[in-house]
Parts: sequence; structure tokens; C-alpha cells
Amino acid sequence: MSEFETAKPVIAVLGAGKIGEALMSGLLHGGHTSDELLFTERHPERSVQLTEAYGVRCVETDEAAAQADVLVVAVKPQDIEPLLTELAPLLTGDKLIVSLCAGLPTALFERRLGEVPVVRVMPNTPMLVGEAMSAISAGRHATATHLATVEKMLSCVGQVVELPESQQDAVTALSGSGPAYFFFLVEAMIDAGILLGLPRAIAEKLIIQSAVGSAKMLSESDEHPVILREAVTSPAGTTINAIRELEKHGVRAALIAAIEAARDRSVELGKAHED
Repeated sequence: MSEFETAKPVIAVLGAGKIGEALMSGLLHGGHTSDELLFTERHPERSVQLTEAYGVRCVETDEAAAQADVLVVAVKPQDIEPLLTELAPLLTGDKLIVSLCAGLPTALFERRLGEVPVVRVMPNTPMLVGEAMSAISAGRHATATHLATVEKMLSCVGQVVELPESQQDAVTALSGSGPAYFFFLVEAMIDAGILLGLPRAIAEKLIIQSAVGSAKMLSESDEHPVILREAVTSPAGTTINAIRELEKHGVRAALIAAIEAARDRSVELGKAHED
């Protein structure tokens, strides 16, 4: 795909929901112009809203397929079949399909669309603030150049790792759904603060900043999380008593089981589209 090596490709986002919008915003901040982007959207009011916000044209699927070099599929997994049926007769020339659909294997796209290069991506919602963690995997017909194109795109909205597609269901469960686990924990801790007599606004500020600071320590430190946790855990102190209760209630085991359940659901989503 030599044109990707010499110029910015035209990118069409098929399905401009939250993740699709976040990707467009990131690409614009990353140096793409509005003329290099297109999007599709079923709801006219949202189409107008996004065009006014970003200056990007909303088009029909056939126009996106004709004009774009890269088609980013950002619809919900349950909406994929009608889109693939619509796309199949439209694809001509050298197009790159980038799937942001949780659980859907590259083989599904290849089976329905032919010998097209497909890169599977599992992003997460921090893409909305430019801090996504995205994992990318190549389909049968995707080359190193295709992967480099997708990595460059996604670097505008966070960090990127490449891995075998066989590991994508685990990634979906771990980092794809991961923000929800952190939000759940923060929610519970805020509730605990209220139970202990703190005003909600104060409890929220305390916990959210603690989460931000802790994440920064994890990101910038070379220390293992266990070492960082032990640095807070004094002998016979408050933290060790809290950790004892977490272990007593099986929080670690529950979290591992939850992530396994998310992985299993990701596998199910993919199998639902097998012939």
C-alpha cells in the first residue's frame, strides 16, 4: 500500500458514536485536515452536530467506500451484518479495513468482503481524552505497512501495542473493559467516603485525584505495583487492615473471575457471526 507511505490516507469512520467521534477528534489534533476525513452516521441531528464541531463531511456508505483509503468500522458488533452486506459490492481497489468492533475476528471481514487487508483494533474509552490503550492485530492480508498506518492513526489518541489476534479477546476483557472496573472501584470508594461522613463532593475530589496520582506513579515509575502498594502499607497501620478486608472478601479472585467472564463474552460475540 505504497500510497500510505507517501501521503496521508483519506479515512472514513463508519459509525460516528463516542469512539468514532473520539478518533476523528484525535486525528484532527494529530495533523489531519477535515478534508482527509469522512464519517457515516444514521441520525441526521448527530451528523449536523459533528460536522459543525469538526468540519468533517457526513457521507453515505457508498461515498465513503469510493473516496476513502481507510475504512474504520466503528459500529456495534450487533450492527455489523447489515454494514458488511452493504460494503461487499462497494469495495474496489486497495482499501484498508480497520475494525474497532469488540469480539469480531478479522476472518469475518475477510469472509464477507474478500481478500481485503483488515486490522483488528481493541481501543478503550480513554480515547475520548487522548489516553486510549489500543491493541492492534493483522488479518491474513494485512502487511507491516498496513499495521504502521493504523498505529500512526491511533497514536493520535493514546498508546498502541501490536499482538497476535489470538490474544484480542483477552485484551478486550482486560483493557477494553478495563476503564469500567476502575470506575466501579472509584464509585465504591466514593460511597465509602459518604458512609464515613464526608460530603459527596469532597469524597469525589479525594478519590479522583488519588486515582489520577496513582495512575501517574504507575506510569512513570519502574516499580512493580506490589512495591508501590507496600510503600503505603505500614506495619499495623490503617492500610494493612483495609487490605486484609479486601482479601477476606475475595476482591482479587472476584476481579480475576470478572475479567475471565468478559473474555468469554468477547469469544461469544465472535462466534455469533460464524457461518
